[in-house]
Amino acid sequence: MANKTFKLNTGQNIPAIGLGTWQSEPGKVKEAVAHALKVGYRLIDCAYCYANEEEVGQGLAEAFAAGVKREDIFVVSKVWATYTTRCELGLQKSLEKLGLDYVDLYLVHWPLLMNPEGNDDRFPKLPNGERDIIRSHNHVDTWKQMEKLLETGKTKAIGVSNYSKRYLEELLPHATVIPAVNQIENHPALPQQEIVDLCKEKGIHIMAYSPLGSTGGPLFTAEPVVKIAEKHGVKPSAVLLSYHIPRGTTVLAKSVTPERITENLNLIDLDAEDITLLNDYSDKLTKEGKLQRFVYPPFGVDFGFPDKS
Repeated sequence: MANKTFKLNTGQNIPAIGLGTWQSEPGKVKEAVAHALKVGYRLIDCAYCYANEEEVGQGLAEAFAAGVKREDIFVVSKVWATYTTRCELGLQKSLEKLGLDYVDLYLVHWPLLMNPEGNDDRFPKLPNGERDIIRSHNHVDTWKQMEKLLETGKTKAIGVSNYSKRYLEELLPHATVIPAVNQIENHPALPQQEIVDLCKEKGIHIMAYSPLGSTGGPLFTAEPVVKIAEKHGVKPSAVLLSYHIPRGTTVLAKSVTPERITENLNLIDLDAEDITLLNDYSDKLTKEGKLQRFVYPPFGVDFGFPDKS
């Protein structure tokens, strides 16, 4: 499964599984990235906001020195909300930290603008403690800047992240370049099927983050997940990661522990019965209004997600 890829609307091949670096412990990221590339990962997902791209760059450099070729690695970064009116600067800052000339994919991290002249580079706040958000900003204007980045050669593809169906429907009529990817939280307790279906129809590839929900969270003990894990003789995490492959989705596995990084590559082929069990579980949660979203920063913005609107 480590070698499995999907085709983007740009013609690029994107690996089916990648290493996520969000909230990865400082001091352990370099080793995690180097180990992941050594054991067969070919996609590294990072972002300026994570404040660890320098360490990611050190891990990449170590892997390249050991013989891994840059052109064989798919690197993703994201423009943070304080840079959504300065996308090229955001990309340049990430490239410098990563020690790269280009990324393979650059995403809009969240469709909003936080004050670029605020009191913090990443999380500017108002005197009352709320995030300093420029509410007059239109996310379509950010996309127009993203499209221009393709001419610079500093990214091979552009996409979005955390875009709901509503936000995509606002963006697409104005897009000269269709996003290659929409990276969203995705797992059986939050299938976000309305987004997945629209993206499939428009040729936008889904990347799934937080595929395990939350560490030690309810998904690990969900009845269908446990049942399928027992049937295949694997851990629940393997089922939750493997869920994405038949959906045609790239999944991001996050860890800084070498053993777990290696273990997460061992995806399984879910059969039709397994997929039905997981889909039925998702449908039941949807009907009961019990879907679970684990990542929703306190921006105070309605991003158009049905479970949050």
